[in-house]
Amino acid sequence: MNFRPRQKEEPEINLIPFIDVLLVILIFLMLSTTYSKFTELQLTLPVADAQQLRDHPREVIVSVAADGRYAVNKTTLEGRHVEQVARALAEAATAGPNSVLIISADAAAPHQSVVTVMEAARRVGLAQITFATQSSATAGR
Repeated sequence: MNFRPRQKEEPEINLIPFIDVLLVILIFLMLSTTYSKFTELQLTLPVADAQQLRDHPREVIVSVAADGRYAVNKTTLEGRHVEQVARALAEAATAGPNSVLIISADAAAPHQSVVTVMEAARRVGLAQITFATQSSATAGR
């Protein structure tokens, strides 16, 4: 039997592995923040200019009433089917596929009515679609 007393070792904290881990984390954070600016989306936001002249011959204005009736360039359509709206859009689009479709829908208009106009525009080949809105200042009048 070994009855000799053991030497008690003093506990020590080795800081070198701790510093190594911190340096690795620091390098990782530095590299990841450097590359984050390259993954951002490059957006070109539209600019509104109220003074800009509008090209009226290229515009086709479709109005959608609250009850779902349509009017193309202030001419009321009898039907509410996609084919009838597409036929009216084809006749009104004098500039062909370069025409701009402006959808002026009532706030209470059914969503399906607006989707019908967009589907008719797709069938005719009109790709430039915009929605008419009013400012909040004139909305109460």
